[in-house]
Amino acid sequence: MKKLLIKNGTIIDVENEVSFVGAIEVEGNKIKRMIKQDEVLLEGIETIDAEGKYIIPGLIDMHCHINEGYAPHFVASGVTTVRNTAGNVLALKSLIQKPDNAPTPRVYTADRMIDGTPGQWGETSYGNLVTDNPEEARKEVRRQVEVGAKFIKLYGWIKREVMEASIDEAKKYGLELSIDLINSKELTALDAAKAGVTWFEHASGFAQELYKGWSPLVDQEEWGHINWEKPDQKKIKELCEKMLEYNVKLCPTMVLFDQGMSFPTIWSPDNKVIEAIGNLTNLVEQWKQQEKLEKAIKGRTVIINNLTKAIAKTYFDIGGTVVAGTDTPALLYTYPGMALHRELEIFVEIGFTEMQALQAATVNAAKSIHLNNIGVIKEGNIADFVILNENPLENIKHTQDIHTIVKGGKVYSQEEILSHVPSDAYIHEQIEQFMKEWETVEVS
Repeated sequence: MKKLLIKNGTIIDVENEVSFVGAIEVEGNKIKRMIKQDEVLLEGIETIDAEGKYIIPGLIDMHCHINEGYAPHFVASGVTTVRNTAGNVLALKSLIQKPDNAPTPRVYTADRMIDGTPGQWGETSYGNLVTDNPEEARKEVRRQVEVGAKFIKLYGWIKREVMEASIDEAKKYGLELSIDLINSKELTALDAAKAGVTWFEHASGFAQELYKGWSPLVDQEEWGHINWEKPDQKKIKELCEKMLEYNVKLCPTMVLFDQGMSFPTIWSPDNKVIEAIGNLTNLVEQWKQQEKLEKAIKGRTVIINNLTKAIAKTYFDIGGTVVAGTDTPALLYTYPGMALHRELEIFVEIGFTEMQALQAATVNAAKSIHLNNIGVIKEGNIADFVILNENPLENIKHTQDIHTIVKGGKVYSQEEILSHVPSDAYIHEQIEQFMKEWETVEVS
């Protein structure tokens, strides 16, 4: 079994909130031994001298929508695991089955989302089930369990009785439920929490609970009295305390709102990964089409930017679980992999320490979905690391200054990872193959 030694680096222990100079012995895809600075090191094996550098666990994007076309961009950004919040397990089969040391992230995924009529993304398809029938929802949950979904995703037009049936059925199989209530017209975050939903994507549904009757879809002039720039902190804390009673978990995806509100002055650093993303013509065209909706996006969807930030910090301060995600590639320029670095910056901007921001994308993220073998650099865990040139505990922006990535025990440069970006022809072939398989599934 192949061995690897990383020596002389400053290891950032996000679990115990300490840093120390030492070495990491890797065997196969796992950490075999943590070695203190004064211990005798192994000889005759592949060695990385990380003197003057800083080693953090591989990052985890807790809310994205991945496909093979831009999967390598995540790992090139130091994101070694993703939580895919809706899509199709069958479509992601190739990514899910890749070995630990592949230059693509490991994928923890939901299957297609369950929505109410008429469906925010159109009629029932491979990506969504649209139904107002509780029994259809139960049947769908069972199907998703069979194909290997790790959690169930509910969407904002779902009817209360369908939501309750989905929750009841999912809990029979020990699966948590996630919900996106951004465009909800009927349900609020507190409604869903009381019913048994665990995960609240984008901290959504909070605005609907704070301002009963509001949604992004109503006439916004009637709600001109809401001060979105300076949210009511007292009301936010009262609601967060109620939500904490149900032990819900938040993935606020603040970068999604921040990029939308900042456009056209978006966050877009000059680095290798963003340069490579510029070659993803379909993705770039998607964002350019969204630019045409700038007024609507700012006036409706991302208007809750500051509210979301206030909710994230308040919920964390009272002891709630808050983790880092991006909703890549939604809305405007949520760059695959790199957007998570902007999310970490926002965590710090709203009052988290650098260590707390790192924890939101490593140990706390892993624990929140019960993955105990990633997110921390310690013996027995999967060997996912990011070797940085500067100390991220001094400035969180240093997470972007990547020297080397180790994924499942294999050493990569950013250039090596990006060389694995598949061709458009390959992606087209994979899509065609999936659609044929899906037709078969639908018939059966």
